[in-house]
Amino acid sequence: MDVAAIRTEGLTKDYGGGAGLFDLDLEVDAGEVFGYLGPNGSGKTTTIRLLMDMIRPTRGRAGVFGIDCQHDPVEVKRLVGYVPGEMPQWGSLRARDVVAIVAGLRGDLEPAVVSGLAERLDLNLGRRYRELSSGNKRKLGLLLAFMHRPRLLILDEPTNGLDPLIQQEFFRMVDEARERGATVFLSSHVLSEVERACQRVAILRKGRLVQVARLDQLHHLRYHRIEADFAGEVPLAALRAVPGVDDLIVQDHHLTCNVHGSFTLVLEALGRGQVLNLVTHEPSLEEVFLSHFQDEPEGAAAAAELGR
Repeated sequence: MDVAAIRTEGLTKDYGGGAGLFDLDLEVDAGEVFGYLGPNGSGKTTTIRLLMDMIRPTRGRAGVFGIDCQHDPVEVKRLVGYVPGEMPQWGSLRARDVVAIVAGLRGDLEPAVVSGLAERLDLNLGRRYRELSSGNKRKLGLLLAFMHRPRLLILDEPTNGLDPLIQQEFFRMVDEARERGATVFLSSHVLSEVERACQRVAILRKGRLVQVARLDQLHHLRYHRIEADFAGEVPLAALRAVPGVDDLIVQDHHLTCNVHGSFTLVLEALGRGQVLNLVTHEPSLEEVFLSHFQDEPEGAAAAAELGR
């Protein structure tokens, strides 16, 4: 059996007052691109700092390719390319000097790989770190993480500050890493990012794991939003009787509602009034998750893993 790229058992970091990460049981398979989702403050960065042994757990354990993150953190770091949520400060060092320092620590680095990544990311390695914009600092972080072709990439909000063209280049880099067998652990609060890159996702809420699922399973949670204007009365009773219709709001002669499933019965119900205008749109995954999980009780690890 292949060793999991990441495995945590009861991993907890309790900051007090309900803040932190609690009882995280998570397994990331070798070779997959795994999304780690949640709003800011949900515990994503805490998880990653525990994996990187930047902080110590209150209880529980974490391992990378079978290596305990707290007992042998140096060996873990040899296997990992890491982009932190907040970049470290390198002061007046030029970007090429930062690369040289990290390369010296890692060893066995191909200069052509570094120059190629810098070109792809449109990063000037001659600039001093303190002169770099936040976006260029993020590019340098990506270069440092990818340049040694690690077995595992741990990326904490990696696209913050990147322009759209560089974001697309980043996703190509992730695809290439996966194709050569690397595992990617991608933390984000932007669901479109993980939809673009990941096979499975874990969702955190208030420091607890809510759900683990394949993206194709999460698509079943999608719904459509309908807006309609009527010349006369809105056929509200007919719409309320349609299965899968909820969140009905009527203001004057304007209707909005959500539709889960088929439109056939909805269109029949709408046809009982005189429709002047009809608009429908599919919400983002972010809206879907907010709708799906907004009623979960606080502190509850609500939904079990849906499968792989």
